[in-house]
Amino acid sequence: MSVEIGIAVTARNEADRLPATLAALAEAFPGAAVVVADDGSRDGTADVAQAAGVELIRTGRRIGKGGAATLAVERLLAGGVERAVVLCDGDLGASARELTKLVDALVRGEGDLAVAAFSRRVGGGFGAALGFARRVIRSLTGLEPAAPISGQRALRPEVARAVLPFARGFGMEIGMTVDAHRAGYRLVEVELDLEHRATGRTAGGFVHRARQLLAFARVYASRR
Repeated sequence: MSVEIGIAVTARNEADRLPATLAALAEAFPGAAVVVADDGSRDGTADVAQAAGVELIRTGRRIGKGGAATLAVERLLAGGVERAVVLCDGDLGASARELTKLVDALVRGEGDLAVAAFSRRVGGGFGAALGFARRVIRSLTGLEPAAPISGQRALRPEVARAVLPFARGFGMEIGMTVDAHRAGYRLVEVELDLEHRATGRTAGGFVHRARQLLAFARVYASRR
């Protein structure tokens, strides 16, 4: 596969970690088109993106990860440009350079949608959201991915077009996996040494996972 690379970075209130993320992406993917989708941030996330010289999309209000990522990927594919799309969360920091290995998996023909499986666990709760996500995907596709809700992904251009628009909010990854599989595309998981902002066993962390579960349930209901 010999195509350009486009990177969609989703971020909400990531002004502290986004500079390192964008620097790592610039180093790992020289010349790639980068679009940062700022999902209603209340900090300096937009200023960081503008200072880095990448394209910025501001939603103004919070519309959720799926909606923000859809806007970024649509921008990357506008005008029929053939770009493999890399999806990156804004909080990866320096570890974002690992995402080249996802593109490598596509180039080697190992799959059409490459998903990063974190080589070590960072934060998290008791596994309820993760387990539910696996059950949803297994029920709808028969697949049993190790990293069903990983947001770090690389898609061939035709796959990106096939799975747009992404499911709302945190249901984005599950919906993408289901839609890609049903369209006949192959999933491959690649273990990467990634870091991100952890949501631990705190009140905020449990609220976050409750929102995830609700989004997962919506995806299941919409694709049964």
